[in-house]
Amino acid sequence: MLHEPIHQQLARLGLRGAADALARLPLAAEVVDALAVLLEAECLHRDSLAQARRIKLAKLGQPAHPADVDVRTSRGLGKSRWQHLLSLNWLKQHQHVLLIGPTGIGKSYLACALAKAAIDHKQSVRYLRLPRLGEELALLHAQGRIGHWLKTLGRIDLLILEDLGLVPLSVSYQPLLLELLEDRQQRGSVIVTSQLPIKLWHGQFQDPTLADAILDRLVHNAELIELTGESMRKKAHRAAASGDKSDPAS
Repeated sequence: MLHEPIHQQLARLGLRGAADALARLPLAAEVVDALAVLLEAECLHRDSLAQARRIKLAKLGQPAHPADVDVRTSRGLGKSRWQHLLSLNWLKQHQHVLLIGPTGIGKSYLACALAKAAIDHKQSVRYLRLPRLGEELALLHAQGRIGHWLKTLGRIDLLILEDLGLVPLSVSYQPLLLELLEDRQQRGSVIVTSQLPIKLWHGQFQDPTLADAILDRLVHNAELIELTGESMRKKAHRAAASGDKSDPAS
């Protein structure tokens, strides 16, 4: 029992051979204590490096923290609903989140805050801004790396698709969106932000059959958050002009 905490730390570090050998070693209590401190320091160091890698991989559009989200302003997102989203049950169940609302209402910040919560729970995240996706896909196509790109994203736990419908995706690349969603069936989740109401999404795709398939996979397994009200950016600018720091832009 004396070695149990150290045994767990060694196993956590992937040193299972050392963990198995530990029980056979006659270690003094002070040695056990010192070893426990060293192993805990190594665990924390590795966790920190892994967190940094997840943040770098995500390429989030902006820094955001769940605790900084304004749930006081009336915009269709109260405290209980935000806490529900932060539970990440939707992510565990491979469901999606659709954040719909006018410009400046805070959709991007909310998406990135949820992404940060997922990263803190050791989930992989990748942020894609759809208006610029065509440029990225054109480069990948020229390099013959589209297949690799799809395979890589297929392993990501959470994808963020920012600004759906702001700029139509090239017709030649629209089928790739279906492949992205198909790869996530029962394996991963998507957060979509859009200024367009869902009833207008179908018209963003040239092929009606393709549109039906994309919306079927995206909308019917999603939690819809419809945000309304005044632009949070305008409120933030107004608060900054008046010197009031209590009016957040998130």
